[in-house]
Amino acid sequence: MRRSDPVRIVITRLGVNAPLMAVAQAEDGTVATPPFSRPDAAGWYTGSVTPGQNGTAVIVGHVDTHTGPAVFYPLTSSRPGDLVAVQRTDRTTADFTVDRIQVIPRDQFDESTVYANTGRAELRLITCGGTFDRATQEYSSNVVVYAHLTGTQPAAPGAVLSEDGGDASGRPLQR
Repeated sequence: MRRSDPVRIVITRLGVNAPLMAVAQAEDGTVATPPFSRPDAAGWYTGSVTPGQNGTAVIVGHVDTHTGPAVFYPLTSSRPGDLVAVQRTDRTTADFTVDRIQVIPRDQFDESTVYANTGRAELRLITCGGTFDRATQEYSSNVVVYAHLTGTQPAAPGAVLSEDGGDASGRPLQR
């Protein structure tokens, strides 16, 4: 698939149907996450390819916030074979199938392995997991879902995107 910014992620079995916003690299060199004020949104890392392109696309989301469960709360229930659909601004959908799920302790998270280009179109979904440390306000691990592209299709009926690449709710892709 050609490059086209993603605007929505849908994982029907898990009940995920969320807008995507663009996120960049944080000051500490890690991938930034959407603001806590947007627990409903996931973030596509602009330092990665767009979902559907050859290479590894990265989408991150919070597991929870101080107000309760967030967009990727159900991610720990993922299993091989789950389908992930990513709607894009060119009105196509990139369909992925989950290969595996891995829980990685934060101190063992290896970006070069998780984000590696495998020579095909792949997707990584990343959220927090493990135990929450109230002192540091951080989780002990990351949950990583590995998926590969298994199909493409025109946007579903009713999935109208605005000219500026907004999602089905009319909100623009935030940069």
